[in-house]
Amino acid sequence: MGLKRFEAKLERFVEGSLTRPFKSQLQPVEIGRRLTREMDMARRVGTRNRVVAPNIFEVRLSPEDVDRFEDYVDALVRELAEAAREHAMVEQYHLLGPVEVDIFENPRLKTGDLEITALVREGELPVIITTPDGSRLTLGDGQTFVIGRLPECEITVTDASISRRHAQISRHGDEVSVMDLGSTNGTTVNGTKVQRAVVANGDEIGVGTARMTIEIQ
Repeated sequence: MGLKRFEAKLERFVEGSLTRPFKSQLQPVEIGRRLTREMDMARRVGTRNRVVAPNIFEVRLSPEDVDRFEDYVDALVRELAEAAREHAMVEQYHLLGPVEVDIFENPRLKTGDLEITALVREGELPVIITTPDGSRLTLGDGQTFVIGRLPECEITVTDASISRRHAQISRHGDEVSVMDLGSTNGTTVNGTKVQRAVVANGDEIGVGTARMTIEIQ
């Protein structure tokens, strides 16, 4: 599913023209397939029995292929990173840092050849909260965002069904959690009412009629 979205996004980016000039040559989706395969092959069991997967990918192409992708390289590396994050989420892999993809030229490679080095590198994973009004807030390590009707709340929602201080989202290291603050109508994660819960990439937090999503990049 992630690779299909990856290909569709790139095709839309160049109005459907990206794959046609490369017919019978190296396709962007081939790089995506190889990248996720390298991710699977290099995974390992870490602490607390979590499966740790690579988050750094060095893609090496022939000079001819680098030239062909030159006009789309920024979109390509961005969507490859997104495809890797989605693959990790589906396979329940744990990433120790943000996903980074770089494309390099290797003069020893022939047209159509592809090499990928997959590495595990620790770093702080960006946590993005998309609020009900569409704003995107970054939650740093050790930070807590309070959700409620009060203007001093980090996430203010003007909804009569929401308490003045309704809930809070906190981050400690790589753990992101949501906690209800004794609200009248409760707090949900993916539709299930919770008092406190650890949330993951893609989870939806509900307070009253408002919804916000968690994105761990």
